[in-house]
Amino acid sequence: MIELPKIPDPRGNLTFIEGGRHVPFEIQRVFYLYDVPGGESRGGHALKTTEQFLIAVSGSFTVVVDSGGTRQRYFLNRSYFGLYLPPMIWREIEDFSSGAVCLVLASRPYDAGDYYQDYQEFLEASRKLQ
Repeated sequence: MIELPKIPDPRGNLTFIEGGRHVPFEIQRVFYLYDVPGGESRGGHALKTTEQFLIAVSGSFTVVVDSGGTRQRYFLNRSYFGLYLPPMIWREIEDFSSGAVCLVLASRPYDAGDYYQDYQEFLEASRKLQ
């Protein structure tokens, strides 16, 4: 978890993110998840080379991360905190609140070949790296 700058102001707070400064990579792609129906989950994959940074810009959700057998859960509900995900981390995003928006900053443009969509394939690849 990384705390982002928060500039308090009675008119409303401001948070900013600079690639290479607040996140440990230069930002190449930005996308967001929204209108996720109740009970649905997103993710369910790992990235081979891409780094990502997830922020709950509105509402809340839980990110389940797995480095190859060890699972941890992170509850994101503050727009000035984000979760850094290095390559080779399996991620699942679940328990979206109504109106939640998950902002994702990525170190690389989209590449379908960069994904492990099968958990067993990911586990085999992660064991080879150890």
